[in-house]
Amino acid sequence: MEHQLNTRRRFVVSIAALATITALITACSEPTIIGSSSDTIDDQDITATSEAPESSTTPPTTNAVSSEKIVWSPCLNDPAGESECGALAVPFNYDDPTIGSFTLFITRLPATDPANKIGSMLVNPGGPGFGGSSVAQDAQYYFSSELLDRFDIIGWDPRGTGKSTPAVDCIDEYDEYFGIDSTPETPEEKQAIIDASQKFNDECVARSGEILPYISTQATARDMDSIRQALGEEKITYFGFSYGSELGATWATMFPNTVRAAVLDGASDPNATSLDQGLAQAKGFEKQLDAFLAACSKRVSCAFHSSGNSAAALDELLIEIDKSPIVVTADRTPVTQGVMYTALAQSMYSDTLWPELERALADGVAGDGAGLLKLNDDYFQRKPGGTYGNELEAFLAISCLDDPGPTSVAAVDEQIPVFVKAAKRFGASFANGYSCALWPVPQVQRLEITGKNAGPIIVIGTTGDAATPIESSRNAAKALEGGIFLTVTADQHPGYGLNQCVVNAVDRYLIDLTPPPVGKVCK
Repeated sequence: MEHQLNTRRRFVVSIAALATITALITACSEPTIIGSSSDTIDDQDITATSEAPESSTTPPTTNAVSSEKIVWSPCLNDPAGESECGALAVPFNYDDPTIGSFTLFITRLPATDPANKIGSMLVNPGGPGFGGSSVAQDAQYYFSSELLDRFDIIGWDPRGTGKSTPAVDCIDEYDEYFGIDSTPETPEEKQAIIDASQKFNDECVARSGEILPYISTQATARDMDSIRQALGEEKITYFGFSYGSELGATWATMFPNTVRAAVLDGASDPNATSLDQGLAQAKGFEKQLDAFLAACSKRVSCAFHSSGNSAAALDELLIEIDKSPIVVTADRTPVTQGVMYTALAQSMYSDTLWPELERALADGVAGDGAGLLKLNDDYFQRKPGGTYGNELEAFLAISCLDDPGPTSVAAVDEQIPVFVKAAKRFGASFANGYSCALWPVPQVQRLEITGKNAGPIIVIGTTGDAATPIESSRNAAKALEGGIFLTVTADQHPGYGLNQCVVNAVDRYLIDLTPPPVGKVCK
């Protein structure tokens, strides 16, 4: 069970890591419910209209419970018939619902002990850009049986993502944008990154320009309240992983009176600047890479042991691949430094991926880049047949809207030495990215995260988390008025499900509203 609780999650690192391409709202209006009791709903049944966008960032002032209800029907893609699907239309702009609307794809796994059901629990797996509807359908891989007994698990694809419509759509093939050199040494290589970033942005505007201003985290937090209203619950429970922690903290700040309980697992500092967050991640990935290399050097059986000097062997391989990228197949990107850094980043999310990385690096030294390319493809969620979802495209669009960081090529370049100093290997790869600097849509006004009046909120941090380093998670707990930090000792992102200690602590809080003691550590 502990293994299953973590292997099914998908998380994406900071925008800065994608170096080859880069790298609220006022009083709530009533949601519109679509669908009928006779419909069986899947992704083909969800439609919505789109109009020219406008944005608003004023915090909401009402939390009235809606009289509307979501109509649930059996999900077509669930042979077991356990989960239910529904839809909810929410406005592009809550200040002016007449402009247009998104249709959110929502799934529900009903509580298995309905007589003792507490209520609904909204869930988000991370991103941004990743849909959460599958989390409800696959809830047994994420949550304990006790939580499944007591809560209806409610997953949804946030606006612009997954099966919700309209969704962000920018490109079809990734290699052109993500296969290029991510650490340019010449003006030509740098210009190639800039050109790829601009082309990506242009494609996003051409395909999805009408919705790009409307997909911020704050707008999705407003949607969470619309879902709560549609479910008819005055207060609701939430569980968010990775970026889902940022979303949850935003929701708790905007709608504190609707929070029954909330768990934020693998949280980043919600009030940090994009530079601070990028540096924290670069340091986190570098720290985990150093740990991987040290462990490999000590263990003779490690495929990349390299006579006890794995670090030197990796540095040499990086130089060789920069000079001569490894061709795997004629129809795919060669293994460039950009591909290799992505493969390394993918492997730092969990030490369970380290054996695969060992073999891939050893093969790379021998001139075989297939293992590194596979790790790169796993990171980008490449599907059989060479297709991709829209996760990364939505991730980029949401991230640039929330906090783009530097707003010019020159400003990006000024930060490169800072990143290199912070992380000798990952730093340059994290820093060299221009998509957000060239993003065509203005950033939304930032919201200071406080969680004021939301009550106790558990924030989980793991000691060896590369994507959301533990200090960043601690800062997330400190930012929340009722933040309670729970430490998990592990080399993984995130922490729930890794041992019975953290499962028990979280479950008792979510079910009984009894938070763990301050300073609790689960080893």
